[in-house]
Amino acid sequence: MSESTETVAKTAADAPSAAPSAPAPALPVVNPSSLPSGFEWWRQTMAYKTGFMSPEESSQYEQDRLIKERYAECLSCEKNKQWVMSYSPTVRFMKDQIEKIGGDVSSTNIFCDHCDDFKAGGFHPKYGILICQNHVKSRSHLEDTLAHEMVHYYDNTKFKVDWMNLKHHACSEIRASTLSGECRMMNELMKGKMARLTRGHQECAKRRAILSVMANPSCKDETQATQVVNEVWDSCFNDTRPFDTIYR
Repeated sequence: MSESTETVAKTAADAPSAAPSAPAPALPVVNPSSLPSGFEWWRQTMAYKTGFMSPEESSQYEQDRLIKERYAECLSCEKNKQWVMSYSPTVRFMKDQIEKIGGDVSSTNIFCDHCDDFKAGGFHPKYGILICQNHVKSRSHLEDTLAHEMVHYYDNTKFKVDWMNLKHHACSEIRASTLSGECRMMNELMKGKMARLTRGHQECAKRRAILSVMANPSCKDETQATQVVNEVWDSCFNDTRPFDTIYR
């Protein structure tokens, strides 16, 4: 997972955590089964690639292809989401802990959707958890992303987090990256970002927290984000609730 796929918690009940990018053109609501398939889809694909389509036909082909791609992404995301919610020890534990303090985590408030921003997921206090189906590429990536956002969900339920307060936001980001497993040794080694094995986990959690806080509308710049993360680091990194310790 590249550095640009850092997950960012939504920082207010109805405001995004960062300035939104230009929205993608809206696609018509189409049943994918009604689109060309089999030999006809292969024929259209070859005609498109070899330039034997009119501009109108090319435009229609591109729209149909995008619908097919997003539908396939959604199916894969939903399948992996259901598997992770059923079999991931971390996700199941977090679900139980959130429900014990009055939260409600289910398929109805964990959504798979296409994201224009380049991130893996997000948490919104009002709507729940978003999994970005076009950026989460594997079951293990989805597991880490969902666990991360569930820590935000837990914090928001237990502590009534003010997401516009940079210290609150930083603390939850530190905890989410620390407890979700996304900063475990193997992930960092695969990204080539673990020069010092003894402190790689902490450096990863701090790096991710700074990037997330930088996206908060209340944050001026990287300097302020770094300062806030450093101020709350010790207490938040060592707060492993609801776990007894860092397991992943």
